[in-house]
Amino acid sequence: MIRLRVYLAGPDVFLPNAAAFADTKRKLCDAYGFTGVSPFDNEIDLAALSKHAAALRISAANEAMIRGCNLVIANMTPFRGPSADVGTAYEMGFARALGLPVFAYTTVGDSLVERTRQALGAEAAERPSGQFEDSFHMAIEDFDGVDNLMLDGAVESSGAPIVVKAMSDDHRRFTDLSPFEECLKLAARQLKVTRDR
Repeated sequence: MIRLRVYLAGPDVFLPNAAAFADTKRKLCDAYGFTGVSPFDNEIDLAALSKHAAALRISAANEAMIRGCNLVIANMTPFRGPSADVGTAYEMGFARALGLPVFAYTTVGDSLVERTRQALGAEAAERPSGQFEDSFHMAIEDFDGVDNLMLDGAVESSGAPIVVKAMSDDHRRFTDLSPFEECLKLAARQLKVTRDR
């Protein structure tokens, strides 16, 4: 039986134990009848390359990997700011442009506007209309979304909501896999995947 391949997108690649964490995600994928595919599966010799050339090689390899997958599950947990990791956001959009379904999760429960206001602090000012703006007088997006409307749209147009499981423990923010498992369940149901066992 041919298994659907899931590209594992997210800032998990920056964890200190990133390769082992990817293995754990792959095992969960296997348990739900999928084959998990991680950026760590790329076998690229970067030794002789400059940092810039290495970055371009990794980018091209990740795009090729997404092309070889049937769906994406993205970790949209805010990373180094109020929004999802920018690389993950790109991969989500790239996948949708290819027509792939994108499932996603986050371990932060606040909306994008709440997180942005908190990050900006006193620099977030309220306009007479009630909308907030930053110190450059640029509007702060407020569509009551999990993240930027394009990311929310990428997931919801794929047929499932973003899985939100707020974590009170910051140490587990990027490592709790229960919302990832919820995405696997949603994907298996929507794509009619059956477990081997």
